[in-house]
This record gives sequence, structure tokens and C-alpha cells, in this order.
Amino acid sequence: MKTKIDLLIHNVSIASMTDNGLPYGQIQNASVAVKSGSICSITKSPFDEFEPEKVVDGQGQWLLPGFIDCHTHLVYAGNRAKEFEMRQQGKTYTEIAQQGGGIQSTVNATRRATEAELLEDSLKRARRLVEEGVTCIEIKSGYGLDLDTELRMLKVAAEVAEKLPVTVLPTYLGAHTVPVEYKNNPDAYVDYVCDTVIPKVAEQGLAVSVDVFCESIGFSPQQCEKVFIAAQEHDLNIKAHVEQLSDLKGAKLAAQYQAISVDHIEYLDEDDVSVLANSDTVAVLLPGAFYYLRETQLPPVNSLRQHNVPIAIATDLNPGSSPIASILTTMNMACVLFGLTPEESLRGVTVHAAKALHLENKGQIAVGLDADLCLWDIEHPCEFSYGINQIRPTRKWIAGNEA
Repeated sequence: MKTKIDLLIHNVSIASMTDNGLPYGQIQNASVAVKSGSICSITKSPFDEFEPEKVVDGQGQWLLPGFIDCHTHLVYAGNRAKEFEMRQQGKTYTEIAQQGGGIQSTVNATRRATEAELLEDSLKRARRLVEEGVTCIEIKSGYGLDLDTELRMLKVAAEVAEKLPVTVLPTYLGAHTVPVEYKNNPDAYVDYVCDTVIPKVAEQGLAVSVDVFCESIGFSPQQCEKVFIAAQEHDLNIKAHVEQLSDLKGAKLAAQYQAISVDHIEYLDEDDVSVLANSDTVAVLLPGAFYYLRETQLPPVNSLRQHNVPIAIATDLNPGSSPIASILTTMNMACVLFGLTPEESLRGVTVHAAKALHLENKGQIAVGLDADLCLWDIEHPCEFSYGINQIRPTRKWIAGNEA
């Protein structure tokens, strides 16, 4: 008797991103069977054993897991385009801030925005990512810095997944910067984050992770440790912006608290890379911010390779330092600016990005995993990192349903 399935995609080359001994986890001339939203079979043999409800001839195209953008700040109001113009005209950061610019301008605009206004703006940005084959997005809060706005941002993040064919993982980033209300007492703000907001976020189920900005212009390691402890007490994953501008040993601290990822890490000391390897923490590189801020300090990519630390990459989509709504552009940047290979770049937005979000059911094409799939009319997977804004998926499926 034939096995009934929902979908059969045949006549495809697969970049499975599994470790099958071949580059990109390649499987040539293959078929993928999908049932109840999951991949139930991958075969190169005839598929006579299946009775599919729907059959798709891939016409020799490449089938890949959907891309995962594992670090974004795409929920916010307003933009900082005028500040960009001011910087290019020679204005300093201080001068821009004195004229109402900087992160506080985004906080002000986000606090004023209604939930409907935030959603409308966020959907515009999210659609750009989805167009390029992104099927899962991590979205951080952090532009409210008060209870009401932070909760509103996280609710909007969830609503993005209701409006678009994409999975959303929300992250609470209250420790993003010190709000003006606590300018003279940042420790009190950290207490507010830990004692008031994190419990509410957990109680309402609005986030799966908690993030911090551990930096001299953000929060100290001691303050971040308080946030990590509060996150663990409420069963929330830990993520951290660390070593972007200096080495405060934030990555080492986060790894000691079993962080699922440490992000930016340009100033990560090579002696601390082994700590990441031993803690199973993913290194997330954000070349968009590196490019946009014209940084020069490169992350320790060779050391990450030597210690087999998984390397993910993400857009860091945000209004101030990486207004980039393109995962494909980010993949090219990771290769050109950081020296990643095209395969490392592709793994960085699939299997390693999934690991950076603690998602065991996404990021690869393998039996038992979610059928988040994209079909691409390309000759080879290296094309994803080679060109800029040249390709789009020809078909997409989320949990086996065509999107």
C-alpha cells in the first residue's frame, strides 16, 4: 500500500545543509516528501511508494531550507535617514544627538506610535526579507524602554507572523540603552528590567529570549549578569550584543550563563573563543552594522573556525546602524568583509541561524524537520553570496504549505 502524503517535490537538486560529507549537504536528482508539515522522506530513488495530494516538478532547480534571520530590530517607528545625511555632511554623533537624533529619537517615535502604526511599518520591512526566502525572523524589542511600549513592540512582532508567511521568534531587549527617565540611575533601570518587565513578558508569553547590549555605551557586565539571572529565573533563553566596540568579556559572561548566541563580537579575544565552543554558544556576525558604521576591527573568524564554533549571520535590521532589509546582501557582506566562504555564509542563515535561536526543527532539509522550503532557479548555491539583489525564490513553502 502506498503512503499518503501532502506534498511531493521531485526533480530537484538539494542543498540540505546537513553534514553528509558533501559541500552544502548536496543531494542531486532528489525528491522530498512532506506530511503534516514535516519532511517525511528524501530519496533519489523512484517515488512510487507515495500517494501525494500535490506533486511539484522542480524542473532541476535547487531546493533549500528557508533562510533564518536570527538578529533583527525591525519593529520601530520613524527612521534616521536625516541623521545619515547629517553624518555625511560632517556632523558628529554629539551634534546629532544635541539636535534630537540618536537612539532616543527612535525611542520617542516608537513610544508615540500606536500598535497599528508600528505593525504597518514593520510589515514593510519584514516583506523585504520574506521576498528573499526568509521563512523565520527573530525580532527584538528595545525601542520602548518602558513597560507599555516594550510589550506593544513584542505584540507587534507576533502579529507580523500572523500577516506574513513567516515564523517569528520575539526577544525582549530592555537592556538596550538607558532611557532618559533613568539617565542618572542606570542600576535602577536594570532593576526595573529584571523585577518588573521580564516577569510581565514571561507571564504574557511575549518573548522566548532576553537580550542585552553589553558595552561601555550600554550596560556593564555586572548589570547584564543581573538580566541573565532574571531571564533564567523565568525560563527565557539568553542572547547578547557583545564585543562590538570593545572587549568587556561580555561573550565569556554570556556563555557562562548558557547563552544561545553572542552577537557582533568584533572585539572578541581569541582566548575567549574556546569558552564559546565549550558552552555550545553560536557566534552571530552582523556585517551590515560593520559596513554601515565603517568599522575596521574584524571578528576572529579563523579562531571561530579552529574551535568549531557555529557561525551565524544576520541582517541586524535596525534604524541606526544597519538599515538593511536584505539577507542576501548580508550574505555577500559576510564573504567580502569578513572572509567567510559562500558555504559558511549559507550555513550562517540556515542551520547555524536555527541553532542561534534554539530551533532544532529548522535550518536543514532532513527527515523529521519542518518543511520550510524554497526553490531557486540557480546553477549552484555559491550564487547566494556571489551577487547582490539578483535572485529570488521561485516557490516557497512554510510547514509544507505554499506561501
